[in-house]
Amino acid sequence: MRSRVPYLVALSFVSAWGCAPRETAGFHPPTDPSSLRASSTTSRGDLDFANQASATRDARPHEVGLATWYGDRLAGNKTASGEIFDPRRMTAAHRTLKLGTWVEVRRVDTGTTVRVRINDRGPFGKEQTRIIDLSRAAAERLGMIRDGVVRVEVRVVDGP
Repeated sequence: MRSRVPYLVALSFVSAWGCAPRETAGFHPPTDPSSLRASSTTSRGDLDFANQASATRDARPHEVGLATWYGDRLAGNKTASGEIFDPRRMTAAHRTLKLGTWVEVRRVDTGTTVRVRINDRGPFGKEQTRIIDLSRAAAERLGMIRDGVVRVEVRVVDGP
């Protein structure tokens, strides 16, 4: 029994030491009380969230890649947004942009532009150079029906 006591004491010590709090690189609250005081120059004008969001959006790089279009075979199906797909509307599918976002799509070789609303997810597949799937209406306005795939620049905009 005596020979087990040192092992049990050592095991208890190691177990308790393993549960002790450790210093991490996470959040450390300020220790200087003066840094916690509100600035006397703060005003409601500093809280202009609309302009901050616009500045953030404008600072985003444009996406450049390939656009494809999808048409009548998917008409009547539900999109990721829950609405029914209508190839006659100015809509598009994008992998990551928030549903409901408006984008301007510019065909690189002709400079032709259209504005579409993101209402679905895609394009999917092995080829990651495809960045947007357009409705037939948007593809017609860009003049890409016959080509099927064209190089475009996609930029987030405020609306139609």
